[in-house]
Amino acid sequence: MTQYDVFNGDADGICALHQLRLAEPRPAAHLITGVKRDIKLLSRLLDEAANADEITVLDISMSSNQEALNSLLARGCKVFYADHHFSGDIPDSHELTAHIDASPEVCTSLIIDRLLVGRYRPWAVAAAFGDNLHDAAGQAARSINLSDQDSAVLQELGELLNYNGYGGSLSDLHFHPGELFAAVHQFEDPFEFFYRSQELSILRNGFWEDMKHAHSHGPEENAAGRIYRFPAAPWSKRAAGVFINEKAREQPAMAHDLLVDNGDGTLRASVRAPLANKQGADLLCLAFPTGGGRKGAAGINALPKASLAQFVSKFIEVFSR
Repeated sequence: MTQYDVFNGDADGICALHQLRLAEPRPAAHLITGVKRDIKLLSRLLDEAANADEITVLDISMSSNQEALNSLLARGCKVFYADHHFSGDIPDSHELTAHIDASPEVCTSLIIDRLLVGRYRPWAVAAAFGDNLHDAAGQAARSINLSDQDSAVLQELGELLNYNGYGGSLSDLHFHPGELFAAVHQFEDPFEFFYRSQELSILRNGFWEDMKHAHSHGPEENAAGRIYRFPAAPWSKRAAGVFINEKAREQPAMAHDLLVDNGDGTLRASVRAPLANKQGADLLCLAFPTGGGRKGAAGINALPKASLAQFVSKFIEVFSR
């Protein structure tokens, strides 16, 4: 019997797995992960997973992995699945344990936190901050009496872990997400990781350098919100998530989008619904091929430049309602 841990390479995926493995260690588990937008991860197991293998899946859309999931369940693999994205139809299988909550103020780490009854809650706080769920993060922080200073530390930690997940490919990242998880997993205390980790120091330096480039770009405003455009460059892919989350917090009544040039005739869209009304991001992105996400935050991996006017029109239509 082989064990697999399959997780999104962003802060939420890493922190969710970290909490779970602090509570239930599986040192021999095979790690399956990738850049933040690489979510069809279960297909990687189709050539190797067999009957009675145990698969943990965290923070990747069940809908996007439906075909592979059904195949693995049919083989007799036992699957634990926790996620906060759109799931589609959840398979009716005795081999599947599913904890799905697509509420706009929930991330996967908060789902795991519930299951563990808050045992490692500071990591869930960091993940929620990294996922731009500041209200939920603040509420979780207050439940364990964290000071404002400690909350600020966890916010920076979450945002830096999230920053590392963004890139067109693994070569764009400072650390492979599996390597970053291994670094995180050496520390039960997130504050000890924050102050002692060499990896976090490298991420912090890279973050500030990339954000200098990002802040030199202004928006195009329309009736629904603000749209930013970045050129094809490694820094633009790395800075994308943290930058657009920052802009969404600046103007919570407005919708936001960041378009990053993929360098191949397509654009990568990162959409944020107004924080005051987290609805519509998934509706917008699912209207285009390679689009997906959740109500408050969604994206399109490869929007043809020829479809840009259609996208902007749909952006205004969805968020001007």
